[in-house]
Amino acid sequence: MMEFSLKWLAFEITPRCNLNCIHCRTSASMNLKEKLSFDDIRNVIDEIAEEFKPVVVLTGGEPLLRGDVFDIADHIKSKGMRVGLATNGTLVDENMALKIKEHIDIVSLSLDGSNARVHDNFRKVKGAFDATVRAARIFKRVGVDFIVNSSFTKRNQHDIENTYRLAKSLGAKAWYMFMIVPTGRAEELREELIDKEDYYKILKWHFELELKEREMLVRPTCAPEYYAVVDIESRRRKIDFERRTLKFSTGGAKGCVAGQLIAFIGYDGEVKPCSYFLRSAGNVLKDGFLKIWHESRIFRDMRDFGSYNEKCAHCRYINVCGGCRARADAYFGDYMALDPYCFVEGGSYEGE
Repeated sequence: MMEFSLKWLAFEITPRCNLNCIHCRTSASMNLKEKLSFDDIRNVIDEIAEEFKPVVVLTGGEPLLRGDVFDIADHIKSKGMRVGLATNGTLVDENMALKIKEHIDIVSLSLDGSNARVHDNFRKVKGAFDATVRAARIFKRVGVDFIVNSSFTKRNQHDIENTYRLAKSLGAKAWYMFMIVPTGRAEELREELIDKEDYYKILKWHFELELKEREMLVRPTCAPEYYAVVDIESRRRKIDFERRTLKFSTGGAKGCVAGQLIAFIGYDGEVKPCSYFLRSAGNVLKDGFLKIWHESRIFRDMRDFGSYNEKCAHCRYINVCGGCRARADAYFGDYMALDPYCFVEGGSYEGE
């Protein structure tokens, strides 16, 4: 029986951002304003600490644009929680890196291509690639652990392997390959999201990569079907596959853990099972986080695997995959529907 305990929380402390990324879930920009005060955030953290000690990732927007970001981090750590920072890296110089080293446990950098042409096209700001790579090198030099998150659509899927190689060469502790969900600005990218057939091929490529990559943790994200691929390919080849886990991960060896082990708090206080989820389950200022976590309809639905759509509910991979609930909602208006990227039919797998 899976224990539904909060292990990882993304806290969007600002909607402001100095980039204009094509896939941004928040449609972040410098024109938006923060809605949660330091006291609001402190109170939410205090409430969560009464029951859980998750890794809390400060995100945005660009969280380094918020002047009290390190005060927020210090308060979180004072409650016995570890703190991550999700940044685009463009504001990082050596002084900033040293501040981050003092206040933050691990950093994630966004890198969506292996060169400026690809990455800057995704981020819509010239020079973004050079700034992110420079930040990675500074982090490496001053001793800040960092991971690399990379998001892919048709426009940059040709560069997946090269992006992985760059992340490794920069010294990242982990590389997360994100399969974009069409929310926020990414809603306009539906026509260029990776095809289902290519998605399957990419996941098989990633399995081969994970088999041989021993220095850097690699993991696909928003790709729950990967866990079915791992099981089937391992059995097919008679491989005793052992998955390694980053100490700052969600702690669950399962595809979609939205609302089960993870949650997201938006810059306006809205709580969702994950950062790509379209619907709010409540607001921390009105309802309180713990009440939402335990009592909201959406979070309870996320944990009731038997009430998922019929194919998922009766699939032998329901407990390791579960389908992407955010993607199902984005495509079908029903977060309990079949993940449109599912290639497992009736509990069997293509080629079995």
